[in-house]
Amino acid sequence: MKAANIVILDSSEEFLEELKQYFDGKEEYNVCAVSTSGSTGVEYINTYKPDVVILNLVLSGRDGFSVLDYIKNNCPECRAIVVANFTDEKIVNSAIAHGARYYFVKPVDPQSIAERVSDILSERSVEYQVAADVRAKRRVASLDEKISNIFISIGIPPHIKGYVYLREGIKMAIENPTVINNVTKELYPNIGKKFNTTASKVERAIRHAIEVAWNRGRVDAINAIFGVRVYIGSERPTNSEFIALVADKLILEELL
Repeated sequence: MKAANIVILDSSEEFLEELKQYFDGKEEYNVCAVSTSGSTGVEYINTYKPDVVILNLVLSGRDGFSVLDYIKNNCPECRAIVVANFTDEKIVNSAIAHGARYYFVKPVDPQSIAERVSDILSERSVEYQVAADVRAKRRVASLDEKISNIFISIGIPPHIKGYVYLREGIKMAIENPTVINNVTKELYPNIGKKFNTTASKVERAIRHAIEVAWNRGRVDAINAIFGVRVYIGSERPTNSEFIALVADKLILEELL
């Protein structure tokens, strides 16, 4: 597991050293830098992009509130923990409003701070997973929409079985382009497994869907989609040729 990067900013050199020694003794943490200066701290934050910043509100140069604002506006992936001498509720609430995730009042032992750092890292792990899941779902939805738009343009109706089989085959070819070289033993069986049918029925349904489009005389629309004159008159692609054409088009669009 990668060690979490930490920057510590405090007006007390003694407290800085105490915290640094504690975190240096733990393999899961890496103290990138320490400073009594808020101005220098901002430079460290900009350089190291730490996972967590532990800071006091009283610092030389820029105060803690200014540093919190900098983190919020320039390093949104950083999380801040304030360790201060103030117990006033307004100051505590203000620190939270400026972006502090936790607020400690001195004296405080390093282990308590480390526990909150661990909580923050756990939260970030969940945030990243949720974000990744959302991106994946959006990508699938966007891909389905693009494929459906192509099918509508060339005249493949959504009510026939070949429509969903063909769409699934194109998505598989985008994820793994080599599958197009083995449609009989790999592509059709995988589609059949997903839709609880046989490979031969998948092959026939896809062939029928392509035939429907060509029989509707949408050759010009098909050529327009691919940007070149791919087919003329009654020429019709094989299943694998059509899947490869659409998959390649969508892969190229994503790269551009």
